[in-house]
Amino acid sequence: MIIAAANEDLANISNVLVYSAMAVYTLAFLAHIAEWVLGSRSKVGRTAAALTATSSATAAPPAVRVRGGQTAAGSAGSGGTAVLDKPEIVTRGAAGARNVPDGPGAAAGDEKGDLYGRIAVSLTTLAFLLEAGGVIARALSVERAPWGNMYEFSLTFSTVATGTYLALLLAGKNVRWMGLPLVTTVLLDLGLATTWLYTESDQLVPALDSYWLWIHVSTAIFCGAVFYIGAVATVLYLVRDGYEAKVARGEKPGAFVRSVMERLPAAATFDKLAYRVNAAVFPLWTFTIIAGAIWAGDAWGRYWGWDAKEVWSFITWVAYAAYLHARATVGWKGRKASYIALIAFACWLFNYYGVNLFVNSLHSYAGV
Repeated sequence: MIIAAANEDLANISNVLVYSAMAVYTLAFLAHIAEWVLGSRSKVGRTAAALTATSSATAAPPAVRVRGGQTAAGSAGSGGTAVLDKPEIVTRGAAGARNVPDGPGAAAGDEKGDLYGRIAVSLTTLAFLLEAGGVIARALSVERAPWGNMYEFSLTFSTVATGTYLALLLAGKNVRWMGLPLVTTVLLDLGLATTWLYTESDQLVPALDSYWLWIHVSTAIFCGAVFYIGAVATVLYLVRDGYEAKVARGEKPGAFVRSVMERLPAAATFDKLAYRVNAAVFPLWTFTIIAGAIWAGDAWGRYWGWDAKEVWSFITWVAYAAYLHARATVGWKGRKASYIALIAFACWLFNYYGVNLFVNSLHSYAGV
């Protein structure tokens, strides 16, 4: 059997596209920083801050939606009413949690902040297209799925994560707050991929040359990207929840901390998003493990052999199952469930990096 050599021209085009994407991601990172630092809070954000402060001093009424021209009891002044000329949403949290309003969702809100935010999203979209082009060129250079090693896996992972974020924006979801942590993570991922994990474009070893590569690895990448979004929401939930707790105790955080925190959605919103995305992708992670077992049966003659990659995939599954079970049955909402979710994502990260780099595994033949 003659194995075709890699197309070096396409491989070089892929490298150029990836480095170009990194340059544009860097510009997007700076634009997101400008959005948060230079964009002043909107009137909606100031109203959110006032409602948050009031909710810590008086018992909050049930969650309500206040529209333009309507009034919100006790939102300003001494027990009076305040007229809101922009939509404001008060989000009900988990049982026993504080009911506080969503901030505007990002630093944008005034004209300058919104401009920087739009520039950041536009640059992120351009970088995503460049990186996706790099992944496609890499695949065409060897005429196979572009995830035969950790370098290719990393490229595809960050591409899918960015694409998921952009898809949520197109769907009208209030997730622009995710832009800065996402772009920062993508830059770190691509920096690691292009320096430590880079592998020349080449054909697969026979054991990987299977249609199951398209099925098993593609679902693993997608699951990881969605788990990542859930992890970002979880971390920001813990940060925002800590801020809300301080305000509820009557403490006064610094001006910079208030400026950032009051632009974010309420902690309950983060908690809800994290739960929804983790719950939605968990069945697909289950399928990923099953597909891997079937592929192992074809490649190695056994479905399960307690290989390190198999073990940590199962540990990750157990951790996310524990998180979902705790939320559904025990009623562990909020910080307790968030800690479990972060442990679960840490297991996924170790399975992604740690097993390949530090543990002898049957999957090591794929190289880094």
